[in-house]
Amino acid sequence: MAYRVNITGVDTSRLPKLSKQESEKILEEIASGDDTHRDYFLTANLRLVLSIVHRFNYSRELADDVFQVGCLGLVKALNNFDPRHKVMFSTYAVPMIIGEIRRYLRETNGIKVSRVLRDTAYKIMQARENMALEDRPDPSFAEIAQYLGISEAEIACSLDAMADPVSLDEPAYSDGDESALLKDQIADPSVKEEKWVEYLSLSNAMATLSDRERDVIRYRYYDGKTQTEISTLTGVSQAQVSRIESAALAH
Repeated sequence: MAYRVNITGVDTSRLPKLSKQESEKILEEIASGDDTHRDYFLTANLRLVLSIVHRFNYSRELADDVFQVGCLGLVKALNNFDPRHKVMFSTYAVPMIIGEIRRYLRETNGIKVSRVLRDTAYKIMQARENMALEDRPDPSFAEIAQYLGISEAEIACSLDAMADPVSLDEPAYSDGDESALLKDQIADPSVKEEKWVEYLSLSNAMATLSDRERDVIRYRYYDGKTQTEISTLTGVSQAQVSRIESAALAH
């Protein structure tokens, strides 16, 4: 029996599946102005939208709207995709779909923060105040975790959930000619999961890269490290790491 997920009226077991070759052929057709299989391609990629929708925490009544907004991101991605760049469509579409959903949830205040996360965040603030009175004015996550008897991951999740949403494309810092985006300073544990490695199909492209490019891509997408961490590991500047990564992804 086919694996089935039914959300917002979409039964994934009934969605068409496209091979890599079929997807590439349809994308070439669409790019040339032939929209014969456009709707079919969009329908086949609804699983991609659903997989992203599941990553967000929002009020139940917004489920249909969030899905529709995700589909809008999918359509925008298809409208702007250029197969000449030799990038997988899914790789190109994911950030666009996420961006549309984040924008919608910010505008509607639809992001929900669970009571557990709120309570943990409050405990963290109390712990910081108490530790400051004990001459520890700027405790690390590890110190707060030990103080409260919880994990560092719980601390990070709670503080992140309570923070105002910001764009990952905002600069994290700027130093003369060098700067780094916020998204480049955040390690994403999800990229360690096999399904995301397969999803991005990085392994298929690794053979075309130089040794240095391969190292950067492996650290970044297989190990989930930030560009700053990679800079320390490889002995080159963060700006160089960024250029190497961009060059590798352009292959």
